[in-house]
Amino acid sequence: MGFSNDLGVVSNLSRRQFLVTAAGVAVSAGIGGLSRRALAATSYGLPPLPYSDSALEPVISSKTIGFHYGKHHRAYVDNLNTLISGTEFADMGLAAIVSATAGKPDKVAIFNNAAQAWNHTFYWHSLRPKGGGEPPAALEQKIEASFGSLDACKKELANAGITQFGSGWAWLGLDSGRLKVVRTGNADNPMTQGMKPLLTIDVWEHAYYLDYQNRRADYVNAVIEKLINWEFAAENLAGA
Repeated sequence: MGFSNDLGVVSNLSRRQFLVTAAGVAVSAGIGGLSRRALAATSYGLPPLPYSDSALEPVISSKTIGFHYGKHHRAYVDNLNTLISGTEFADMGLAAIVSATAGKPDKVAIFNNAAQAWNHTFYWHSLRPKGGGEPPAALEQKIEASFGSLDACKKELANAGITQFGSGWAWLGLDSGRLKVVRTGNADNPMTQGMKPLLTIDVWEHAYYLDYQNRRADYVNAVIEKLINWEFAAENLAGA
């Protein structure tokens, strides 16, 4: 099963339930593998990486993973816990918090930290060691129907990541039955616009600067060719 953003499902896991079941929450290192329960738990704890911190080398170094996952991602989770303590959001699933706070100026801090916690967990699963290559058949057929070819899709995804001004994300998503590539700034997430994300590439500087400095294009292209997890995208498509 892919990465669910079914708000009716993920919001069912309360904080108390999470604390009871946290020890049993596992994120598979295989295809996709992020359960709905793990998604709900993201707002209360830092979910484990689906691989070791050195597994993406040489494209992404263990040093980058250490800072990106261990510092940045953790900070979003910790900040969110502080912000939602004692509020109506305390027992919501993470995707539900993102949906409930999107576009609300008085909830911008909660949205930013919730969305970044969600986005980062989704990003880790959008990558895998020895990734890239050919997508599963059903996804490739959908890609060809939407973009004309896999190469055209990869080119559009790379362009979205490279041309995103400042911090943000490049996404492959499903919108009204058709695949689309979009880019979002800062913490924004396309599911707030009715799109189902299939995979993402983080283009905040902390995702690549230790390894690539200002060469964002080299990072984006290397991720697409060597790390992108088409199987994860295929599972999210199948679950749509």
